[in-house]
Amino acid sequence: MAARILLTMLIVVALPQGAAAQADALQRARELLARHPIFDGHNDLAWAIRHADAPLDVEAYDLRRRTPGHTDLERLRQGGVGAQFWSVYIPGEVADSGYARMQLEQIDIARRVIEKYDDFELALTAADVERIMTSGRVASLLGMEGGHAIENSLGALRAFYDLGARYMTLTHNVTLDWADAATGEQKHGGLTEFGREVVREMNRLGMLVDLSHVSPAVMSDALDVTAAPIIFSHSSARALTDVARNVPDSILARMPQNGGVVMITFVPAFVNAAAARWGYQTRPQLEAELQRRLEGVSGEADRRRITDAFWAEHPRPKAQLSDVADHVDHVRRVAGVDHVGIGGDFDGIDDVVVGLEDTSTYPVLFAELLRRGWTEADLAKLSNGNVLRVMRRAEEVAARLQRERPPSTMQIPRGSAGG
Repeated sequence: MAARILLTMLIVVALPQGAAAQADALQRARELLARHPIFDGHNDLAWAIRHADAPLDVEAYDLRRRTPGHTDLERLRQGGVGAQFWSVYIPGEVADSGYARMQLEQIDIARRVIEKYDDFELALTAADVERIMTSGRVASLLGMEGGHAIENSLGALRAFYDLGARYMTLTHNVTLDWADAATGEQKHGGLTEFGREVVREMNRLGMLVDLSHVSPAVMSDALDVTAAPIIFSHSSARALTDVARNVPDSILARMPQNGGVVMITFVPAFVNAAAARWGYQTRPQLEAELQRRLEGVSGEADRRRITDAFWAEHPRPKAQLSDVADHVDHVRRVAGVDHVGIGGDFDGIDDVVVGLEDTSTYPVLFAELLRRGWTEADLAKLSNGNVLRVMRRAEEVAARLQRERPPSTMQIPRGSAGG
């Protein structure tokens, strides 16, 4: 009994100390991010606006108020965000009146958002990013997600660059005529010759080559071809969570030679093995079972009640903030501290990591890393230093290549699967 009483007293005493230590780490993280703001690699706000209650209406989706998604002005400030690649994603599964048309619409949405708020300013170069961050605003860049948008045209690629796109993810979820997607059919064994030319032309423009969503063979081919550092705008480590969208250690080990950066994402199924199994294996089976239960149920209220009860019986596992920190640590161990960044994928996910629920929560992750022994110098690289270095180097390479060769005129041969 005496031992139990002593243990209880020790726990009671320890709790305030633990809470105080957590509060201290969080305060240190906030102060650190005030000096070294977050430069996040991927946020799908433009897609959220496209599908909001008032579709495509930038005025109606007011970031000065609490939004239904993960992003608004107040939460960006709380999160210490100083620069953001706003994804101008379009799906590759169906050409809705043409990929290029939808891509232009998404660029239009993103640019209208940037123009609407004094808190944002369009950034086209690394120097722009640094200047805007210093002013206290959010440096806003555009990132294309999926090479299907260029419709096999290097001229279209150049036009999108001129409209402000500063990275392009080579594929989304669908294999293209010139590149295999991680979750698509493996048709080419990597990049075709035209796909290699896409990488070379991106280097010449100064557009970052983004390898999130591509197959490991495309990752390897792109690293063989590129003259500039690459990025993974929103991926995690495959050694910890074995899903196709994550980066194998063999690729992480090539980052020091290339100089690129892997920006760790907060997608639960990419950072937690149980969440991955549920999402990729269990959920399809459950959805089939739910459809069987709904057969013959016609009333909307009854269908909603059955659906809600069904998913309450079969909850998805929750990823934790510590899972994300584990992926950050793993990339640091394998690739090095100079090659890791952050790409949350907020407003592009239908579930969130516990502790990282929206754009206000970056300081919580940095507090966890402080507790794990990360130094301020290393966290400054994680927050923005690494991706800024990649941008500066890509710009240097582009300046050289533009002196050496004209814009490429390569086309995919008619009747070819990709050249």
